[in-house]
Amino acid sequence: MPRLKTAQKIRVRFAPSPTGFLHIGSLRTALYNYLFAKKHSGDFILRIEDTDRTRYVEGGVENIIKTLEWCGLNYNEGPRLNSAEVGEYGPYIQSKRLEIYKKYVEALVKKGKAYYCVCTPERLENLREQQMAAKLPTIYDGFCRDKKTTQEKPVGQHVIRLKVPKIGKTKFEDLIHGQVEFANKLIDDQVLLKSDGYPTYHLANIIDDNLMEITHVIRGDEWLPSTPKHILLYEAFDWKAPQFTHLPLLLNPDHSKLSKRQGDVAVEDYIKKGYLPEAIINFVALLGFNPRSDKELYTLDELIADFDLVKVNKSGAVVNFEKLDWMNGHYIRTKTLDELTQLCVPFLINAGWPEEIRNPKLEIQNRIKKIVALEQERIKKLADIVDAAEIFRIDQPHYEPKILVWKKAPKEGVRLHLTALFAFLTGYKGDWTAQNLEQTIKAWVAKEGRGVGEVLWPFRVALAGRLASPPPFDIAAILGKAQTLKRLEYAIELAKKL
Repeated sequence: MPRLKTAQKIRVRFAPSPTGFLHIGSLRTALYNYLFAKKHSGDFILRIEDTDRTRYVEGGVENIIKTLEWCGLNYNEGPRLNSAEVGEYGPYIQSKRLEIYKKYVEALVKKGKAYYCVCTPERLENLREQQMAAKLPTIYDGFCRDKKTTQEKPVGQHVIRLKVPKIGKTKFEDLIHGQVEFANKLIDDQVLLKSDGYPTYHLANIIDDNLMEITHVIRGDEWLPSTPKHILLYEAFDWKAPQFTHLPLLLNPDHSKLSKRQGDVAVEDYIKKGYLPEAIINFVALLGFNPRSDKELYTLDELIADFDLVKVNKSGAVVNFEKLDWMNGHYIRTKTLDELTQLCVPFLINAGWPEEIRNPKLEIQNRIKKIVALEQERIKKLADIVDAAEIFRIDQPHYEPKILVWKKAPKEGVRLHLTALFAFLTGYKGDWTAQNLEQTIKAWVAKEGRGVGEVLWPFRVALAGRLASPPPFDIAAILGKAQTLKRLEYAIELAKKL
């Protein structure tokens, strides 16, 4: 395994394209860059690679920045939401650096390391079809490569290509994959500057990494085949290449590449469902890397302390979202009641609860706190509070009479038990708390000689209107006496239909 070179100050970058919401795989790339930088007291830089204007999505940059901030991955340099930039190596958005790229690529042409190409899209498509039919590699055939005019800027539409050597091999050391090599004859004379004046990813990426003094490039495995092109570009410019690390792919349980077709892959999707940043970070960090075999829950500081790129697996990491649910449930249970209430409130408001529940001075938030306290041990994500709290928001739940029946108990007994319970609670004068209600009702059931399930099951259904719910005493305590009796009355009437 290659050794980490740390002679100079480490500088790493996360360089996403604003093509939509940030992918969970991209978040892992950002996280590993962040952990690596912090572990070695280096700089973590955000750079926006927006030169592919056909895939640009409005609001994509803002989403990237907001997502990183939400996760607590604070970068040392890069663009901010207010359009300002922090750092001495900007601009950090590539579309603002076009003149820089043109200057450098034209210098390559003058050195004979690159050339102008006037091949039309039609010729290139025909070439591709011929190569595919002959089962040959689909690479540029060098039609413009050796023309005398390739160093003279042509009139009309053209691109600039790198003149790749056609003999020998291009080799590099990868911190995860070790020694990697590619035969140069299989490397395309890649386009560096497109006909619209925008650089390709390859050109802009190399120029920016060099000018921004990036020491380590940590990115996904999908970029591994492009790395020899980048090495050759560094050599063409007479620049020193950074150290490369390519992270394993994220996989679905069936070992196919993680994609939208098999579920949500955008971090935004998980934020909307109510996953906590500490759970997302903990989960994503362990996709391909496990600091210690006897532990699964880590704080961000612990991840920084334990992070080591050479311990990242070469093989793809299977994404198990059940583990994310487990982690998120754990972090939900570590919140104080006040913290969790404030986190749940926006989800409840979006579901129709009044804005007043934001105000801690009003009694309605006290009721919300009771609901949150009741559900804290049950919910796996914040959005779960909406369904759990619905029984307390509506005036009366509606349900089928048959679910009032306890297992194989006689149907006719349901109305009799509920009627007796209604009469007992009507005359109950004690404190209306879950603990008192549980003790008192259970004592009454025993004294009356009634079956516990035959009383408490329809009582639970009467209050919640569903098969699964918290204990009836907890629900009744939050509903209050009047609402509890009202729901019992409704259940008694419904039981007549059994």
